Amino acid sequence: MSHKIEKPIVDFKVKKDDAESKDVAPAAQETKSAEIVQMHESVERPEMLLGSTYKIKTPLSEHALYVTINDMVLNPGTEHELRRPFEIFINSKNMDHFQWVVALTRVVSAVFRKGGDCTFLAEELKAVFDPKGGYFKRGGRFMPSLVAEIGEAIESHLKMIGLLKDDSLDEHQKALIAEKKQQFEDAQSKITHPDSEFPEGAQLCNKCMVKASIMMDGCMTCLNCGDSKCG
Repeated sequence: MSHKIEKPIVDFKVKKDDAESKDVAPAAQETKSAEIVQMHESVERPEMLLGSTYKIKTPLSEHALYVTINDMVLNPGTEHELRRPFEIFINSKNMDHFQWVVALTRVVSAVFRKGGDCTFLAEELKAVFDPKGGYFKRGGRFMPSLVAEIGEAIESHLKMIGLLKDDSLDEHQKALIAEKKQQFEDAQSKITHPDSEFPEGAQLCNKCMVKASIMMDGCMTCLNCGDSKCG
């Protein structure tokens, strides 16, 4: 049966077969149901978590601290698989810091489980300074406080699971620093400090906080991170 069109055509649509409509609907429902799980407060803790333990040994105490961070794997087996920190524990034979250590672990664990960006924790903890003064770790790296070293352990873990970018030196930078270090040692013929891999007369670098800055080519150059006043 034909119909005579007497008005201008302003719009149209193609009518699909019933079979095609039935095929499209389930696919759309599957796409909608495939949601990506992100870390949030309602995520239930599984029976087993992946964890890493970091040892902190300071000259302030006879006993070391052991920082354990457990991670939850979200969306396992899919292209959206993520490893996110879930909780933190700190253990030590030294009970002097027990009260504030327990408080710190509970607060940090709560921030982990809250979801979102938790990388700010590392920077906040690393910025804590001990009013009695900090200390130097083995190798010449300065730590302003014990809390700051805990923050550094958290930062190392976040880099390991991919939440923070690893800003370590590339091969070219390492080769350049090694060359500068060798030139300095050949010229000065100084004996290195037994607790440091850098020359004895090295000064504290303001960028990486390691006693590795020496006068080279007329300007201060760090043999640890490559920072130079000459650019």
